[in-house]
Amino acid sequence: MGAPTAPDEQPSGWRVEAGFDLDAFLSQSLVARVAAAGPSVTPLWYLWEERVFWWLTGGWSRLPAVLERDPRVALVVDTCDLSSGSVLQVLARGSAELLPFDEQRAQRWGGRYLGSDERHWGRFADGVFNDPSTRFCRLAPTSLRARDLSYTPAAR
Repeated sequence: MGAPTAPDEQPSGWRVEAGFDLDAFLSQSLVARVAAAGPSVTPLWYLWEERVFWWLTGGWSRLPAVLERDPRVALVVDTCDLSSGSVLQVLARGSAELLPFDEQRAQRWGGRYLGSDERHWGRFADGVFNDPSTRFCRLAPTSLRARDLSYTPAAR
C-alpha cells in the first residue's frame, strides 16, 4: 500500500492522522455515502483520483437536481470490523460539480467495482454508460478528515 500522507503535504482544511494511508484506504473498492441538501443520503461507488472523488449520477437519481440547487455535500467512506476492532473513516466536505460523462473515467470506475471483463458489467455497460443523462460528479474536498478509530476488542 502507499505511503501515509504527511501533514506538510495536506491541503489547507485537511486533517489526516499521522500514519493514516489515505490513498491506500480510498483505493479500496468501498462504498461511499454522499449527503446533499435534498435532504438525502446516497450510497455510491466512487473513484479517488488525484485527491478528487468521482461518481456517476443521472436521470435515475434526484441527486443532479439537488446539486444544481445546492452543490454542498458531505461524503463518508468507512470500514468497521468488529472482530478485529479495525475502524477507519474518511469524512470529506465541499461543493460537488456535475460534469459530462467521460468514457475513460467510466471504464476505470467500472473496472474498480465490476472487474476488468466488461462483458460482465450488465446494466452499467448496456444502460448507464449509454444513457444521455449520465454524468460524473466531482468533489475536490475543501475539508477532509481521515481517522483511525481502531480499538482492541474484548475477548468473547
